[in-house]
Amino acid sequence: MGGVGQVLVLDYLNPFWWLAVAILGFKLFALVDAATRREDAYRAADKKTKGFWLALLGIAFGLDLLFGLGFLTLAGLVAAIVYMVDVRPAIRALTNRGGRNDRNIGPYGPW
Repeated sequence: MGGVGQVLVLDYLNPFWWLAVAILGFKLFALVDAATRREDAYRAADKKTKGFWLALLGIAFGLDLLFGLGFLTLAGLVAAIVYMVDVRPAIRALTNRGGRNDRNIGPYGPW
C-alpha cells in the first residue's frame, strides 16, 4: 500500500509509518512557509522566485501523498531541506519576521 493509504493506515508500531508522517509534515511546513512569504523577498535575497519554490515544494508534497516512501520522497525531501536551510533564513533576515529588532544585536546577544 502506498501514497495516502500508507499514511492513513494507523500502524503505530511501524517506524516507517512515523517516518512517512514526519517527512510529509516537514514538506507541508516548508510549502506553507514558502506560500506565506512575500514575492519580492525572494528576489531581494537573490534566490529563485516564489513560484519556483511553490511549484517544487508542491510537487514534492503531492508526489509524496500519491506514491508514499520511495526515491521521489528523498528528492522532494532534499528540496524541502534546501528551502528550510538556505532560502528561509535569507528571506527571514530581509523581512525581519518574528518581531526581533536585529539592529541591537551584538556579538554576544542583545544590548
